[in-house]
Amino acid sequence: MSSAHSAHLGRVLCIITGASRGFGRTVAREVSGLVKPGSVLVLAARSGDDLRSLQAELTESEAGRAGLRVESVVADMAQMEGIEKVVRSSEEAFSEHIDHLILVNNAGAVNFPFLRLVTQMNLSSAAKVSLGLPFLGWSSPSLGDVSRSVKTFTDMAEVDSYLSLNVSSSMCLTARVLQSFPQRPGLRRTIVNVTSLCALQPFRSWVLYCTGKAAREMMFRVLAEEEPDLRVLNYSPGPLDTAMQVEARTRTADDSIRKSFVDMFDQGQLLTCEASCAKLMKLLLEDNYTSGAHIDVYDV
Repeated sequence: MSSAHSAHLGRVLCIITGASRGFGRTVAREVSGLVKPGSVLVLAARSGDDLRSLQAELTESEAGRAGLRVESVVADMAQMEGIEKVVRSSEEAFSEHIDHLILVNNAGAVNFPFLRLVTQMNLSSAAKVSLGLPFLGWSSPSLGDVSRSVKTFTDMAEVDSYLSLNVSSSMCLTARVLQSFPQRPGLRRTIVNVTSLCALQPFRSWVLYCTGKAAREMMFRVLAEEEPDLRVLNYSPGPLDTAMQVEARTRTADDSIRKSFVDMFDQGQLLTCEASCAKLMKLLLEDNYTSGAHIDVYDV
C-alpha cells in the first residue's frame, strides 16, 4: 500500500483482457496516459480488427510517441492455448526496467446469438434509441441466458462452457501470470478483477452471471489472502451503457429486474465507460484499498 498518492502507475507491464471494446478498451486508453516511458501494454481479445485499431491508436498517441510499447494478442481466453499466447507475449515484452505488473481481468463471454439477432434487425432510428443501440460497444461479459430460471439449466455442457470462460480462464491466466512474474525486489504486482454487484446479491433469472461473478470474486479474495505481497482489487464498474445493458432490458425474464434496468436507461442513470474507468484509475493511483476488497464505483 502506498503511503502517498502518485501521479503515475510507474513503468508498467499491463495486461488487459477483453481490451478491444467497451470497458476494456477504455482501461487501455486511460492506463496509457498514466505510465512512464518504456511501459508496455499487452492487449488481448478475440476481435482482431478492433484490437489492432486500438494498438495503432495508442502507438500513435502522445504516450506512444514517448516510448509506450503496445502489443496486441488475438486470443480466445476460453482455451488454454489462448492463455499461453497472452503469457508468452507478456514474457517477451517484459524487461528489467519494469517496476509494476498489472493484470486486468476483464474478458468474458459474449452472447453471440443475441448480438446477431439485434444487429440483423431492421430497426428504425427510434427503436434503436429506445434500446440504446447508438451508444454500444459490443464487449460486455455475457449475462448468460437471462430469459430462464435456475430449474431450466439441466445441460451441464452449457453451464460448464459459461463458467469455463468467465471463471476458469481468469483463474488460469492469473496463475500463469504470477508464475511467470514472481515476487522480486522492486516489482509491484497488481491484479484487478472487473466484478459486479451480482457477485454479492442474487438477481432473479441471472443465475449464470451471478454465479460466475460470485465465484470469480471469491477466487481473488482467496488470492489476496494467499499472496500478501500482491495488490488485489475487485472493482465493480457499475451499470455501464454497453451491450449488456441492452440485453438486460430486453431479455431478462423477471419483470421487476427487467423494469429496473429499463428505468435506469430512461432516467439517464447509466454510466459511461470513461466515467467508471476514471474511478478505477483513482483507486490504482492512490493504492489505499484493502487487498481483496470489493469496491463499487459509487464508493469512490
